[in-house]
Amino acid sequence: MKFINNKIKFFKNRLFFVVCSFLFFSLSKKINAQGTETSLNGLNETAGSAGLNTSTTDISIVIGKIIGIALSFIGALFFILMLYAGFLWMTDRGNEAQVKKAKDLISAAIIGLIIVSLAYAITDFIGGII
Repeated sequence: MKFINNKIKFFKNRLFFVVCSFLFFSLSKKINAQGTETSLNGLNETAGSAGLNTSTTDISIVIGKIIGIALSFIGALFFILMLYAGFLWMTDRGNEAQVKKAKDLISAAIIGLIIVSLAYAITDFIGGII
C-alpha cells in the first residue's frame, strides 16, 4: 500500500511540475529578432548615433518598463527562495522541522509565482483590449 501511495505522490508532483511549466511558457511573450519598429528603416539607430533622444515618453511604455522591472525582481526573488529552500532541505540532517519548513517555503514561493504570473496575464489581456 505504501508503494502505491508513493507512486501517486510521484505522479502528483510531476503533474504539478508540468502544469507550472506550461503556465510559465504559455505566459511568455513572443520576441521578434528584428524588433517591432521595422517601418522606421534605421532612423532610430541613426538618431541614436547622432546623440539625439530616440526614446518615447508615452506613459504606457513607461508603465510597461516599470512592470517589467518589477516582474524581473519577483523572478529573482523566486529563484533565491528556491535556492534557500533547497539548501535547507539538503542540510536537514534528519531534522523533520527543517524539512517541513523547506517544503512550506517551496510551496509558498510557487504559489506566489503563479499568482504574480496570472496577475500579469490578466493585466496584459486587459491592456491588449484597451
